[in-house]
Amino acid sequence: MEKKMKLETRAVHAGDRKRTGTWVPVTTPIHTATSYFYDNMADLDRAFDDGSPSYSRHGNPTNEALEELIASLEGGAGALACASGMSALNIALMAALMDRRRVILAASALYGATINMLMKVLEPSGIEIVFVDFADEEATKAAIAEHRPGAMLMETISNPLLRVAPLDRIATMANDAGAQLVVDSTFSTPMITRPLEFGAHFVVHSLTKYLSGHGDVLGGAVITTAENLGPLRSLAKSLGPLLGPFEAYLTMRGIKSFPVRMERQCANACKIASWLAAHPAVERVYFPADPKHPDAANIKRTFAPGLYGAMVSFEIKGAEREGVFRFMNALEMIVPGTSLGDVQTMVLYPVMASHRDLSPKHRARLGIHDNLIRMSVGIEAMEDIITDLDRALRS
Repeated sequence: MEKKMKLETRAVHAGDRKRTGTWVPVTTPIHTATSYFYDNMADLDRAFDDGSPSYSRHGNPTNEALEELIASLEGGAGALACASGMSALNIALMAALMDRRRVILAASALYGATINMLMKVLEPSGIEIVFVDFADEEATKAAIAEHRPGAMLMETISNPLLRVAPLDRIATMANDAGAQLVVDSTFSTPMITRPLEFGAHFVVHSLTKYLSGHGDVLGGAVITTAENLGPLRSLAKSLGPLLGPFEAYLTMRGIKSFPVRMERQCANACKIASWLAAHPAVERVYFPADPKHPDAANIKRTFAPGLYGAMVSFEIKGAEREGVFRFMNALEMIVPGTSLGDVQTMVLYPVMASHRDLSPKHRARLGIHDNLIRMSVGIEAMEDIITDLDRALRS
């Protein structure tokens, strides 16, 4: 699929309609075979080198179609579809550290499970983990000079307080230092920002979220540059963290409508964030479109015009855990779920869910208070979302 086509067109067409003999399937079939044979053994021998199907841990035609599609959306040389977002992040970091110092400089504002992986899995295995506020450019430069990281890790929009570090400048710092920059771009999606275009080396998505978009897929993806694609695929052959073909098919189907969904979700989120900011029961709203957002300059440089994501976080005035539970129990349409990016609006209590495993002191340092709600805005009528929120906030 030619890159000159717009993202909305590539989302519909990239990866699909591979010719098989004299016929072409309109959508990519679900290939469930675990192994493949050829009429001639010389052809099977070549398949191990040229990427043709041989064994599904090495590659599956359904997965490969999805990988082609995702790589096209992000402008990467290739991609790897994984069993979950966390498995994708793990293998991206492993690939980034190959032949480099085993030091990861990570943004202090990250998803709770990511922090746990860094501190409880990678650090005990001998990888040095250093946290720094990536929104503070001087502190980041100093940390790079002091620790000389082999890899750096950040989110385009942080979970759950929606901070936006200077992706373009962080990428320049990483390249200047010879470090590989890994960017979790789940919250922003390729509609809003494409980290490889700014100089990042690996982009990670939880396919579970906006790209599949319907709450029926658990998956992840890594998109990378030509230089890193070989090492990434070699690791995948050894470790086997691959997505199943049914999930790959569902994700491809979801991506076809992803641009339309994302535009609607972003538009709804802007209106709802403004409404929440004026509500008497709301203490504070976190949303990237806010002109007073601390990272407004970064957002202007690195985001697509008029798109700010569909995540809105807010604090309920004077609420403790009991008050938050009362609000969530009072919701009638909005789903109190444990994910995001689906077509339906969902709310999550970070203290209980996404950042549950962090200590109260650690959460406090990150600014995650007991009255914080994280909301993933869906595609419903905006008026219906507001009606449900208002009813629950006044309960």
